[in-house]
Amino acid sequence: MGKSLKVLVIGCGNMGSSHARAYHKLDGFEVAALVDTDPDKRDRLSAELGGVPQFDTLDEARKSVRPEVACICTYPDTHAGFAKQCLAAGAHLFVEKPIATSVAEAQEIVSAARTSRRKVVVGYILRQHPAWARFIELARTLGKPLVMRMNLNQQSVGFMWDVHKNLMKTMSPIVDCGVHYVDVMCQMTRSKPVRVQAIGARLTDQIPAHMYNYGQLQVQFEDGSVGWYEAGWGPMMSEEAFFVKDVVGPKGCVSIVKSRSGEDSGSSDIDSHTKTNCLRVHHADQNASNQFVRQDEWIDTADEPSHQDLCDREQAYLLRAIRENLDLTEHWADAINSLRIVLAADESVRTGKTVAL
Repeated sequence: MGKSLKVLVIGCGNMGSSHARAYHKLDGFEVAALVDTDPDKRDRLSAELGGVPQFDTLDEARKSVRPEVACICTYPDTHAGFAKQCLAAGAHLFVEKPIATSVAEAQEIVSAARTSRRKVVVGYILRQHPAWARFIELARTLGKPLVMRMNLNQQSVGFMWDVHKNLMKTMSPIVDCGVHYVDVMCQMTRSKPVRVQAIGARLTDQIPAHMYNYGQLQVQFEDGSVGWYEAGWGPMMSEEAFFVKDVVGPKGCVSIVKSRSGEDSGSSDIDSHTKTNCLRVHHADQNASNQFVRQDEWIDTADEPSHQDLCDREQAYLLRAIRENLDLTEHWADAINSLRIVLAADESVRTGKTVAL
């Protein structure tokens, strides 16, 4: 093993704390400093990690620590600025999704990474999940075109409503959450997206007047596949239909079944956002009497990684990318592609028009 890489963690909220724990645990990384404007968050995380140096600003931390890796877990509107600063200082990057708030900024980050020969990994946590990888693999056996349906509605409660309101100062749910699931759709089809249309609704006056806290997008692909994604945040959201993840093709369908027993932890539980429990595979083959010739398959995935385990895997991938000099060209292209689709959806909500890609 090589020497440990010094990591600067920027943002000590939910995701920043999880990634800091991953760095602390993994051989090959050393958490060198924490940055957050909230001293209470910094104090708690620093104490948990054994007394890590703390800073109010990125400039202070970067000059003092000179990190080899920066982990950006702040609100999305700060991602591009922080990323470009850290790349210019010679650091490799982990950036929580979305990589930026515009396609142009995302392309600037990728260009800077190429110029500086630094690695940039974007936080698409589902890419590290074995059951989601299996879901995508099975989808590719269903033929074309595909019909992909996914959502993640969250009944915001406690501090998460504050988090969601802060996010909605600059970004809607179908953009912030949508990049994950649109990325999954793009992996399933591996086809060029051609047009997007979307609708949205503002269900609360606790968010900026220009923002909506519920949205639904439809994306069409060159191969005829179509995708639907729905996301809503707020205390008014329903717990009855917050988890739909399935894909249909000419040969059948595959669905993530959250719970066969009907018991679950609710939409506000961050662990529930990645949990699968089991996959149900349906085969469309019929006999002469139009009866199905194969029973549905149930693939048990209950023994799956936790949210923290997945964060550990993301950082292990970053370490491998750095040490083995992995080519991240496709990773970057996928990050920009999914961002382009959800930003087009946001444009469609605001203009009422279909957006060509």
